[in-house]
Amino acid sequence: MYCETDEELMELVERARRYTDQGKVASYIPALERANQNDLSLALYYSNGKCVKAGDVEKKFTLQSVSKVLTLALAIMDRGEEEVFSKVGMEPTGDPFNSIAKLETQIPAKPLNPMINAGALVVTNMLTGHSVHDRLGRLLSLIHDMTNNSMIDIDEEVAQSEYETAHLNRSLCYFMKQHGIIEGDIEELMDVYTKQCAIQVTCYDLARIGVVLANKGLDPQSNRRILPERIATIVKTFMVTCGMYNASGEFAIQVGIPSKSGVSGGILALVPPSIGVGVYGPALNDKGNSIGGVKLLEMLSQRYDLSIF
Repeated sequence: MYCETDEELMELVERARRYTDQGKVASYIPALERANQNDLSLALYYSNGKCVKAGDVEKKFTLQSVSKVLTLALAIMDRGEEEVFSKVGMEPTGDPFNSIAKLETQIPAKPLNPMINAGALVVTNMLTGHSVHDRLGRLLSLIHDMTNNSMIDIDEEVAQSEYETAHLNRSLCYFMKQHGIIEGDIEELMDVYTKQCAIQVTCYDLARIGVVLANKGLDPQSNRRILPERIATIVKTFMVTCGMYNASGEFAIQVGIPSKSGVSGGILALVPPSIGVGVYGPALNDKGNSIGGVKLLEMLSQRYDLSIF
């Protein structure tokens, strides 16, 4: 049984909205601090082209860590599975997403997985292209294909705000460069990374990305292959094991669908083989996940029996 109407979804959104007061909008990136913490919206996109939605689904927000899923797919297409995973691991971590601790104790000093910041920086470093513009252009092109929306672009103000405050990410990069995990110019890498995080989307766009992943990399409308099936499988698996930071295990039990969150309050989720889900709620819990969004996905999963487990 799937949700059929906007009204059904709206009831869940309003119930979950009560939790937003318990969270806080991300403030360590100044441009994100202006978000309205009571915002909450949800879009479900089905493989037959039907979309049900509730809340302010046209409101734009930046991908932040949701971009890690897309850069991973692109890096594997560019470099191949073997090369990518020679530089970044496949294991979940109980540490916060921006931790440097494991890099110091791992031999070699490669990040545990591509969904934490250190791992995502390694992945972005592997995107091919002669310039920042080239790499971002190829990433945007993939996102345009997955969303069927060529208007998606970078929020330059958010990108600049992140670039100016990304001291911890620079530290991660220099540490990994010292150990041969990252190559090339660190400032150029930071330019790409902060801009990839600042790509601006709506809930509807996220749901459209989700349905392509749910459908094994095929666009269900055109039947055009956008991602190889193997790559779609890899990124979905990381979403289950590592997608919700160090709350991924609890989320798998409570919700049970592949999901990836970002500190803007976005969550990309999917239910194989036929539903893409986009959530936006900028009030975050202490793990950095949307507090209303997680509650909303819990309610949705339980009501419609969506857990893949």
